[in-house]
Amino acid sequence: MTNQNRMDGKVVVLTGGGGGIARGVARAFAREGAKLVLTDISPVGMERTQQELESAFGTEVLSLVVDGAQEDQVQVAVEQVRSHFGRLDVLINSAQTSASGLLLVEHTKEDFDLAIYSGLYSTFFFLKHAFPLLKESAGSVINFASGAGISGNPGQSSYAAAKEGIRGLSRVAAHEWGVYNINVNVVAPLVMTDRLADWGRENPEMFEKNIQAIPLGRYGDAEKDIGGVCLFLASEDAKYVTGDTIQIQGGLGMRP
Repeated sequence: MTNQNRMDGKVVVLTGGGGGIARGVARAFAREGAKLVLTDISPVGMERTQQELESAFGTEVLSLVVDGAQEDQVQVAVEQVRSHFGRLDVLINSAQTSASGLLLVEHTKEDFDLAIYSGLYSTFFFLKHAFPLLKESAGSVINFASGAGISGNPGQSSYAAAKEGIRGLSRVAAHEWGVYNINVNVVAPLVMTDRLADWGRENPEMFEKNIQAIPLGRYGDAEKDIGGVCLFLASEDAKYVTGDTIQIQGGLGMRP
């Protein structure tokens, strides 16, 4: 069986579409024929991603400025997807902002709200309003969590809370939507980003120590590693997989 062009004719919504990880995932889907809808709170990153996708793959890309924390904006965005493409096959919720590096007792309510609204509420609103389209296509949902929540990383209490909330929400959706042949899964990635690369150059000894803790000895590539797993979860090959969390962390998150 060939895995080429698994997404021909498919429409994929990717939240947080202006970010580095989302850009890599978008490239993976565009490479296999998907039409992309990018949403983000700012147009700057999305415009760069859209130009890149259209130039490299000739795919159709719709970019929408959306604050996922605002339900009315999410509802309008989903209506725009229906109006423009007439369908939705894959929803990928990767949008998230948080105040990392603060101890739990240093967090303010505003810090917590930032993480919960940008991540958990955004995921909830997109799930809720995309459901009718996903029901029509018997589509797939991929939500982003994090090893920070699974392992309880220090300094990331609000981020971890939002990400673990997303995991719980995903399991409920998997139960409720299985009857419609919609599968809902979660990925928890460990990814090389521009920011991480900059930090590594500034802190080479700490960076090398972190690398050594990863059994596969490297950070993941957004397009090949994260995008590749997302493609699998969105494909017919994974239609019997639902409610699961896949840790794409080079073995760092392995558990019995």
